[in-house]
Amino acid sequence: MSSSPSARFARRSAAFLIAAAAAIDASACVRASPQPDTGVAQDGGADDSSSTDVVASDDADAIVDDAAPDAVADVTVRPPAVELGRHSVTVVSTRRIVPSDGLPPSIMPNASNNNIDVARFNGRVYMAWRTSGDHFASAGTRIHVVSSEDERAWRFETTLMIDRDLREPRFLAVRSSLFLYVARLGTNALSFDPQGMSVTELRADGTWTPLEAVFRPGFIPWRGRLERGTRYLIGYFGGENIYRFNGLPLEVHLLTTDDGRDFRAVNSARPAVLVGGASETDFTVDPDTGDLFAVARNEAGDSSGFGSKICRASSADITAWTCRTDPRKYDSPLMFWHDGEAYLIGRRHLSPTGNYDLMRRGDMTRQAVDNQVDYTRWPKRCALWRYVQGEDRIAYILDLPSRGDTCFASILPLSGPGEFAVYDYSSDVDGPDIGWRQGQMGPTFIYRHELRFSPRMQRDQ
Repeated sequence: MSSSPSARFARRSAAFLIAAAAAIDASACVRASPQPDTGVAQDGGADDSSSTDVVASDDADAIVDDAAPDAVADVTVRPPAVELGRHSVTVVSTRRIVPSDGLPPSIMPNASNNNIDVARFNGRVYMAWRTSGDHFASAGTRIHVVSSEDERAWRFETTLMIDRDLREPRFLAVRSSLFLYVARLGTNALSFDPQGMSVTELRADGTWTPLEAVFRPGFIPWRGRLERGTRYLIGYFGGENIYRFNGLPLEVHLLTTDDGRDFRAVNSARPAVLVGGASETDFTVDPDTGDLFAVARNEAGDSSGFGSKICRASSADITAWTCRTDPRKYDSPLMFWHDGEAYLIGRRHLSPTGNYDLMRRGDMTRQAVDNQVDYTRWPKRCALWRYVQGEDRIAYILDLPSRGDTCFASILPLSGPGEFAVYDYSSDVDGPDIGWRQGQMGPTFIYRHELRFSPRMQRDQ
């Protein structure tokens, strides 16, 4: 059997279908009903005995041609209509950070560079990213950490590596300390196996503490942030259910901490802000009112459909979320607030409709598989959107230079008014416009984009 990148991905895609077919046939999974999108989290994880493990087999080749064709879908699809709010936005510049001459000689990036976070701390910009042979789980994965005064010449900080996959690096400054959290996963490239969260802390002497496990097993951190004087960490449980197609729910939890190591629910009476198909979730808070706006990736789906959850909560209780379902899927969401607007950076799907949800109602497992396989065929972009307040929907602004496998953005405010540095990853932005599947198996790079938000004249609004 061929070991080319396309053949390896084809077997992985087919393995998902084999698992899904088994799930459909198995009585435990056939009775899985649509899951609610709100509720109270339950203690403990899902029972693995009712799930179907993904196992590669020669049967995969028999269904690859129908399930995941090699042809890249049409990339001439027109983007959505632009709906500006309070600002016009310009991409001022784009440059590659990884690999580049500015990295220290001790940093040896692998082919796949993704999962970035950046933070400004004590006058320096810290950057962490995942590097590996490709996008999928591997024991050889490393998280490199560097820092810089000018975002051009970078100093080595540390490299994190254990005997399993690491991803989702997230910085959080607490008091006078900088913490870096990572998700621990398995080593099977054919499955997504969350093990839990680990942390390292920057010491006063400039060294970093060894990784140590914190919080509950199975938790995947998604974003750390400081809002109105409170430090938050949002993440999710149940990630193993997404690609097992077993219909079991995921839980998104909103946490807070006083010391960077001990975490607790913001609301102990409602530890999960979402229960259903949502996983990667980010939010921002209106600094004046304290109201919360959030976007969650609803890849696993629930009774309302698949795609994303567009959510809000009042300052009276930011854990009581009201959500609408969007058939588009804004992978790796990053939210931020600027001058009265809640903005989103997330992946854009270049299909004719732009939707992740194919709207093929019926068996939930079959829907999940059909959506997932179709999604792999189409190219992607990393795009800027805005949350339309009062309507609870997402409006398109522009695409960042990107293609293939892309997004997982992080942002830094710059010194100029309305200026931001956005870090993300992408297949070669000057290369061919390849499909997402091909991009995941090929090289990806870290880029820095400078964005300028300019107030619009009253007559333009």
